[in-house]
Amino acid sequence: MLGTLALTLGVIAWAGGDLFRQDLAFLGATYALLALGMYLPFNLAGTLSLAYSAYVAIGGYAVGLVGTKTGWPLPVAYLLGALASAALAVVLGFATRRLSGFYLAAVTMLFGVAFQSFLLDAKDITGGAVGIGSIRPLTFFGGEMDRQGFIILTLLIVWLAAVAVDRIRRSPFGVTLQSSRDVPAAVEAAGVGVPALRLVALGVGAALASLGGGLFTTANQTIGPDTFTLSLVMLAIFMPLLGGQGSAWGAVLGAVLVVELTFNLQIFERSGSLIFGVAVLAVLLIAPRGILGYTGQAARFLRERLTRTPRTPTEGAGR
Repeated sequence: MLGTLALTLGVIAWAGGDLFRQDLAFLGATYALLALGMYLPFNLAGTLSLAYSAYVAIGGYAVGLVGTKTGWPLPVAYLLGALASAALAVVLGFATRRLSGFYLAAVTMLFGVAFQSFLLDAKDITGGAVGIGSIRPLTFFGGEMDRQGFIILTLLIVWLAAVAVDRIRRSPFGVTLQSSRDVPAAVEAAGVGVPALRLVALGVGAALASLGGGLFTTANQTIGPDTFTLSLVMLAIFMPLLGGQGSAWGAVLGAVLVVELTFNLQIFERSGSLIFGVAVLAVLLIAPRGILGYTGQAARFLRERLTRTPRTPTEGAGR
């Protein structure tokens, strides 16, 4: 925890007052929360849903509606968006509980596309193609929070979310969730309902993704139907694969690498997504456990080499 907190503080210091770096940090935080939200149901429970573009958009539009049409504090919008996304994910998960594999992915992807069409058509609510703009900023103790203060808050929220998801992974609930993915019959035989477990994971994951959309919208003070598209979900699927599925921090690392490859490295210009795909392929071939898994394996190997007690000449002669 201390190491990851130190890295988070390092990112905060790196962003500083530079607007471009702050934009990258906000985008990375949004990707990280989306990847963490997908990590629970997909990587732990083995349930693939491609409707996460809808969940992120719900969080963003909740901030837009609360921030322009009410006098409520913006944190209320984060809560409402998370609850609405979680409820929608549970309903959609219950409706598709008998589907799996390609059929589950196709139906949930179709829902994401249909939801984006709804955002375009419901002009009275969402503003249509124009979206919602001029969203008021977040206030803190009666004062308006500046952009630098909000980036600190956002990155600390990502850190807390990653710590919580990793704790869930190692908890009895997380172990049961992973067992339901690998040996569902054994989990059912133990008296635990696998469909209920997966619905809980889908709800929590959707709430995390919604929080990412809400924070991103607050930072940019605008939201539109093209802000969060299906391509973002496709990237989120591979973020934990690149970073490492053995830990929730692999999803965060994957999100950072996506932002770095697709937006920050000018040497790749517009080929960032292609470079990211090549990087994922290379990692899957060379280190299937991801970058963190490979790094942890290398660290254990070095530790064993360094702690191994060398033989003395007398021991060798005795043998």
